[in-house]
Amino acid sequence: MLPVIWFWIVAVMVAVYVVLDGFDLGAGIVHLGVAKTDRERRAVLRSIGPVWDGNEVWLLAAGGTLYFAFPPLYAAGFSGFYLPLMILLWLLILRGISVEFRNHLDNGVWKPLWDVVFCLASGLVAIFFGAALGNVVRGVPLDQNGDFFLPLWTNWLPGPHPGILDWYTVLVGALAFLTLAQHGALWVAYKTEDSVHLRARHVARMAWIGVAILTVAVTIASFSIQPHLRESFAAAPAGFLFPALALVGLLGIRIMITRGDEMKAFLSSCLFILGMLTSVVFGVFPMVLPAIPDSALSLTIHNASAPTYGLEVGLKWFVPGFLLATAYFVFLYRRFAGKVRLEDGGY
Repeated sequence: MLPVIWFWIVAVMVAVYVVLDGFDLGAGIVHLGVAKTDRERRAVLRSIGPVWDGNEVWLLAAGGTLYFAFPPLYAAGFSGFYLPLMILLWLLILRGISVEFRNHLDNGVWKPLWDVVFCLASGLVAIFFGAALGNVVRGVPLDQNGDFFLPLWTNWLPGPHPGILDWYTVLVGALAFLTLAQHGALWVAYKTEDSVHLRARHVARMAWIGVAILTVAVTIASFSIQPHLRESFAAAPAGFLFPALALVGLLGIRIMITRGDEMKAFLSSCLFILGMLTSVVFGVFPMVLPAIPDSALSLTIHNASAPTYGLEVGLKWFVPGFLLATAYFVFLYRRFAGKVRLEDGGY
């Protein structure tokens, strides 16, 4: 029972990270498109400025929880995905310093340079996260020791000798990019006014079309590539609740944008992301890292979990810690609620 609980705890931590840090990644993706002047770009940064670095805490928390609850998965994943993780680390560094550095010099080259870095780094982070999710669904070539290594790409086919990037993982990466672009645009529309608000609404409407098309394509491809998904949903039809939540969220985005209710549209985007991620989690359960071509070598909640005593003690500390973090974030978002207002300088 404890491995199941920790499996869902890790899933929740990852989902919370994607929902929260997802909108400031998305704000970075749409940054150059919705903001044309320096003041407008400062308004976009202001919409995420008080919370963006706090949102990334959930990534650290998810990684720490993964290390604690499923050490073999942590070891296999961080060694097998070493190259893309290093690339991702540099992208996160560039994204962080671009926000901090842009306002250090009042220069016609300096600020646009860091705005471009912020936009590109945010977009590539979204794509890499999507490709990582695609690798988890597709599976990796684990050996008897639970180890694997993947080159960045091979023949672009998700066969017995795949790379980190193939047509399927790139497709999932494209969906992640558009989903977070839409998510960020809805947040910016909710937090800003005037021209930035209108452009962000337009970007969200355009992104929705791509998200809808790619959601269908990725769903069909996922069920084709990973047979365990079909088995999971066939064995427990109640699991269709999760994709149903994603569908409700996707439709809700369109309806609420049309009505001009940006807050409900943003909440619908949160529901869509949660529905998509929980669908994946339910589909691969009890595996935490599927193996190809021999699924018997997969890492599961049973062969990858920490000892029972550690899971018991960890759960006792996790609950109050999670409640404290949640309370802090509720306070933070209530404290900075409403439309953004710019001071004379900075963001």
